[in-house]
Amino acid sequence: MSLAGLGNNDLRLIIFGGKGGVGKTSCAIAAALALSEKHKTLLISTDPAHSVSDGLEQEIGYKVVPVQGAPNLSAIEVYADEALSRFIKDHQQELRKLLDTSTNLDNQDIEEMLSLSIPGIDEVMSFKTIIDFMEEGAYEKYVVDTAPTGHALRLISSPKLLDEWIKVAARMRWKYRYMITSFSGSYQQDEVDAFLLSLKKTVKRIENTLRDPAKCEFIPVCIPEAMAIAETTRLIEILGKSDIVARHMVVNNVMTSDGCDFCKQRKAGQLPYLEEIRDTFSALNRVEIPLFPCEIRGLESLKKLKKFLFEEQPF
Repeated sequence: MSLAGLGNNDLRLIIFGGKGGVGKTSCAIAAALALSEKHKTLLISTDPAHSVSDGLEQEIGYKVVPVQGAPNLSAIEVYADEALSRFIKDHQQELRKLLDTSTNLDNQDIEEMLSLSIPGIDEVMSFKTIIDFMEEGAYEKYVVDTAPTGHALRLISSPKLLDEWIKVAARMRWKYRYMITSFSGSYQQDEVDAFLLSLKKTVKRIENTLRDPAKCEFIPVCIPEAMAIAETTRLIEILGKSDIVARHMVVNNVMTSDGCDFCKQRKAGQLPYLEEIRDTFSALNRVEIPLFPCEIRGLESLKKLKKFLFEEQPF
């Protein structure tokens, strides 16, 4: 089995997720390398650990940079706090006016409010950054390396969180609008209303992208261990409830060698878990990756992983 169909022209967003330590980052980089052979590709890390730099053995950071040795591939590591800071800086006028006209906060209170980190806003800003890149249209494929499962689930639920924030802000504005209308008899929409409408459209764009199986695919990565299987099961259940398609699954670190007693014992120990994976996730196209003898770092080892993921299929 291989990761087939990722080269379809309509499919633009490919997200890798799963439990910590299962090899999501390596699989995401290897997939991006494969896709970049035929498509201009952007690799995006939303993992706060940002292992993409380590995997590529190249400093990436919060700026799009070309990947050395892969002419058609660029990468960026999204820092959520930086994304939030840029968002506030770009929209500070609208945010200040929203708080000024809808609350009893004074200027100092407003400044403190704008400096606070809102729970969950990091995932919102991370996904907004991804959607902004997609709307710029500079690339054909966008491959996302997420943090462990909990973060990934918050990432895909971020549109709902942002939508709830917009609803609260809209109710605050409604009171202001009612007061202005009561005193002046009319209300003229301003930059705050336009800002909230723009955010609402962003939510819809994110939801439409995530829920469109032609445009987006989530690929869970698992290993043949009990905790990883349980976490992957929960992940796929929640993806289904969110109408997000998972057609493929990567089963990583599979022992294939019988060359020593340790290898034989490890292989025998994995067999029941591999059977459980095949039974539990029978609806998915499962790609089994053998356990590599050394850490996957640098283009050469990533290219070896790419061969197992795609079996050198044409894109």
